[in-house]
Amino acid sequence: MRKVLMIAHQFPPIGGSGVQRTVKFVKYLPEFGYTCIVLTRQAKNVQLTDDTLYLDIPAETVIYRTKAWDLSEWFFPLNLAGKFIRRRILIPDGERLWERFSVRKAKQIVKDENIKILYSTSQPFSTHLLALEIKKEYPEIPWVADFRDEWTNNAFVKAYNYNPVRIGIEKRMERRVFEMADAVVINTPFMRDNSVRDNPDLGYKFHVIPNGFDKEDFEGIDEGEPNDKFTLTYTGLIYGNTSPETVFKAISALLDENKLDREKIKLRFVGRFKESKLIQMAKEHGVLEILEITPYQSHKESVKKLMMSDALLLLLGKGTDAIYTGKLMEYINTGKPILASVPAKGAAAALVTETGTGFVADCDDVETTARHIQTLYDSWLAGKKPISPNKELISRFERRELTKELAEVFNSLCRG
Repeated sequence: MRKVLMIAHQFPPIGGSGVQRTVKFVKYLPEFGYTCIVLTRQAKNVQLTDDTLYLDIPAETVIYRTKAWDLSEWFFPLNLAGKFIRRRILIPDGERLWERFSVRKAKQIVKDENIKILYSTSQPFSTHLLALEIKKEYPEIPWVADFRDEWTNNAFVKAYNYNPVRIGIEKRMERRVFEMADAVVINTPFMRDNSVRDNPDLGYKFHVIPNGFDKEDFEGIDEGEPNDKFTLTYTGLIYGNTSPETVFKAISALLDENKLDREKIKLRFVGRFKESKLIQMAKEHGVLEILEITPYQSHKESVKKLMMSDALLLLLGKGTDAIYTGKLMEYINTGKPILASVPAKGAAAALVTETGTGFVADCDDVETTARHIQTLYDSWLAGKKPISPNKELISRFERRELTKELAEVFNSLCRG
């Protein structure tokens, strides 16, 4: 068994969608000849935790933790200054201090554990800078840099409106990572195309391994009795320019036209978001009475909520064309129809269409969104299934199969 050092800032007990990818790789890599050694941050004072994720981590996995240096965890009012420093001063992100103070420990782990391959995953992008420091000292060790999200092409990063000097610094950092890594794993074909466009001389390094679903997460879940209300569920986070407003407007219009029965529809949000803002938006559009808000839950409970729904809501804002999101992969495995309010020509829209798992409307298109909601609601009333999923295509996104692809990338780089 070869040992791989997995550098992942987000790792259990930290919860959230960003953790899933690394956890599942750690779970299945031993089946393909790799023992995982994890380097992550200490998890004190984190906002989202999910101890159930430990159930996916093999007992033999060694986990090293270094001090987080998270300035946003300072006590009020110092945390306000800490957040400003994280967002506006530290480059490329607020985890730069964690990266700087973890270099020595990381190098010691490589030596003590006889590491044969190096893997780093972002966000945060500072994880790649940490791996870069190791690569400089141990150039013979292959390095795979995994990008769950784009870096300088990221719509959420661009929304911060950083000055040209900072943008230039980050572009050089990104380029250096691409140059020094032996392979770069990208989450979607759209992301790969963007990276190859900007780095045509390095195109041979880029591999697409998307997010996925673990079929074991769905085992033993009882969907329960049929709902007495058509239940449309969203799970996860809401941040950046992602917003349910188009969906609220569409439902409001249908209610006003008496095309939906207020007593027979529920709009359920499960996860972490600014609850007061969500409630205010629902009030403004007259849909508050059908809104149900459930706080962040464990991954297992979140999957259960999906299976107890009649349709699933996917939200992405403008500029997120290259993104799949982790939840989409679990959505497509549920067999529940998806209402995708996303960029109409983006990666998420293409996947929903190709897998035959739902209906797509551009994130600003109220009319088309309303038409799709009507179709979903009418199908529920009639007891009919409005989709015909492509099960063969969906099976390609199973976590074990995707981990096999990562292991094949590792194998191509390892010698002896």
